[in-house]
Amino acid sequence: MDGAAPRDRQLGWARWPELTGEPLVVVPLGSVEQHGAHLPLATDTAVAAAVSRAVVPALPDALLAPPLAYGASGEHEGFPGTVSIGTAALTAVLVEVGRSALRWAGRLLVVNGHGGNLDALRAAVPLLRAEGRDVAWVPCAVPGGDAHAGRTETSLMVHVEPAAVRLEHAEPGVTTPVAELLPRLRREGVRGVSPGGVLGDPAGASAAEGAALLDAMVARVLAAATRWHVDGDGRLR
Repeated sequence: MDGAAPRDRQLGWARWPELTGEPLVVVPLGSVEQHGAHLPLATDTAVAAAVSRAVVPALPDALLAPPLAYGASGEHEGFPGTVSIGTAALTAVLVEVGRSALRWAGRLLVVNGHGGNLDALRAAVPLLRAEGRDVAWVPCAVPGGDAHAGRTETSLMVHVEPAAVRLEHAEPGVTTPVAELLPRLRREGVRGVSPGGVLGDPAGASAAEGAALLDAMVARVLAAATRWHVDGDGRLR
């Protein structure tokens, strides 16, 4: 639980009498899935947690919740290490987290670090909102970034968790746009499309680029959370 958010803004370190008012609870959501031979299985969770840690101190009455580390990663199950709970289970987890937290909190924001979680978020968050609960989600998106374990995520991780990155094992993967790969990805999974697990090319990744990417993500999430305009999918715009 280290990072920019001080302990008095972290839910896991709080004691119940200290939780007054109706805080905004920020929940990082990631995955446990392969990210090539050079990045750790916790990459998506680490990025979502880093964004959340940076956002919480800038939002009044916000609390940083412990990350939800398991997501829907079935497309990566051809690789050892991947642990996916699937869309149905993740949807149920998100619904129950929202119902429980909002018995005492005022709002809940899920900061999502993994694209495979989108179907669950699009199902759970609108349901919670229909029940009268003020819940939203926001992605850790990089416009124009590569799809998986390429330069974008490698730069982010070299900045966020440099000791966990093995650049000497980084190799380029399939660089075809994901939109064109989707039919094969659905049929064959990531391993059938890219045996090394990379969709992109890590070449050129750097900590400086990762810091800039993270700063931009934090700025986008902070702006969205401040406006709190929620669309029909439950996403902050």
